[in-house]
Amino acid sequence: MLERHELEAFLVLAEELHFGHTAERLHVSTARVSQTIRKLERRVGVPLFNRTSRRVELSPVGRQLYEEVRPAWTRIGAALERAIDTGRGVTGTLRVAFTGAAAGQLLVGATEVFRQRQPGCDVQIREAQIGEVLPWLRDGEVEIVLANLMHAPGIIIGPVLAREARMLAVPSGHPFARRTSVSVEDLARVKVLQLPVTMPESLRADRTPRQTPGGRPIESGPSATTFQEMLTLIGAGQGVFPVGAHARRYYARPDVAYIPFSDAPPLEWGLMWRADGATARVRAFSQAAWCTVIPEASHRRTAERSLSGA
Repeated sequence: MLERHELEAFLVLAEELHFGHTAERLHVSTARVSQTIRKLERRVGVPLFNRTSRRVELSPVGRQLYEEVRPAWTRIGAALERAIDTGRGVTGTLRVAFTGAAAGQLLVGATEVFRQRQPGCDVQIREAQIGEVLPWLRDGEVEIVLANLMHAPGIIIGPVLAREARMLAVPSGHPFARRTSVSVEDLARVKVLQLPVTMPESLRADRTPRQTPGGRPIESGPSATTFQEMLTLIGAGQGVFPVGAHARRYYARPDVAYIPFSDAPPLEWGLMWRADGATARVRAFSQAAWCTVIPEASHRRTAERSLSGA
């Protein structure tokens, strides 16, 4: 088993390819680095570096070792950092993502409250497309996301921060555009655009069902990977799609009309994070977001807030 100081010396030297620079980064003497590497090479049985008077290079074995060890060492360091953050409290940088303009506004409010409460923690905000939410969470691109709630293995769903009425986005020239409301059963009369197959089945079944509550089949239309692409397909007459009421305000287009559903349940928005990523700063941000939509004096009441701006 390799010792920690041996791994550190090997990895830094593999990146610096210079004994002096490696010693500076490790805060040890050049002789100590050289001694550690020679000891490690004796244990491995072959040279890990090719040395000349002018340059240092990784040997083939050394390069293979570096490529296999570096990712694992990075993961160990990240895990240790998360443990330290949990133990010390809310520090470091929280990476947060959102989907859609309305969620972005809600996220800004939550971030302001969080920064007031936790001045020692920075927040980096990114916009995600709907199909990027789960991959970004699982790959560690971001730690927490504000989006339409979706159930998936290994993902924690926080409190519902907002609810909004559902509407059907249709081409502006469609007969439905002249109506004051539509029913879920009306979906059997149109072609419904689809979410990417990479999305959780629970979300796809909710937004793009295969049949109406009465059992009538719903025709599937093309798939779209972004919301703007979805609206463009709708404007081109290729189908319709259920959206939240906020779309009427934030995504007004001359080629798309938004018609309220008379019998569909509201859409729910909230925070999501990885089950193994519930750090102190993630929990603190969730609490700050909750306080953004619910006054301190009424935390125990149910939150029902519209993203439509009405």
